[in-house]
Amino acid sequence: MSELFLVHRLALVRLAFLLVSDQETAEDVVQDAFAAVYRRWSTLTDREHMLPYLRTAVLNGCRTVLRRRAVIGRLRGLQEVSFWSAEAAALLGETRRQVFLAVRALPRRQREVLVLRFYLDLSEAEIAQVLGISRGTVKSTASRALKTLATELQEER
Repeated sequence: MSELFLVHRLALVRLAFLLVSDQETAEDVVQDAFAAVYRRWSTLTDREHMLPYLRTAVLNGCRTVLRRRAVIGRLRGLQEVSFWSAEAAALLGETRRQVFLAVRALPRRQREVLVLRFYLDLSEAEIAQVLGISRGTVKSTASRALKTLATELQEER
């Protein structure tokens, strides 16, 4: 379990950060996922497939965070506050920031598919397994997301 944590924790935190846009929350989501696996470790028989399970747990944790934020925002009537500081925007660079914001504006499933495909470099089969959808759905979702991004980023130029 400790080797799994040491090898994959940072990549999972980065994945969560891309979805929730907050470092502390991303770390909490990943910690919760590892804690859930640890609680069940003695009963798990297929330990070779823990990484896909952890990815799914992180995605589900991110979804929960985003749902809670949306509910709280609706109840309080708050607008989402940009998380970009001046330093972060300068370091990231304008083009990368625009791409990040465009990806962030995509619908949840499209954003998840693109992050898993291009950030974690997962295959269509692995993405389908993590998200619990078919490979065909992964392909069509990625295609729609890339088309939307292309249109959005062309308009900003």
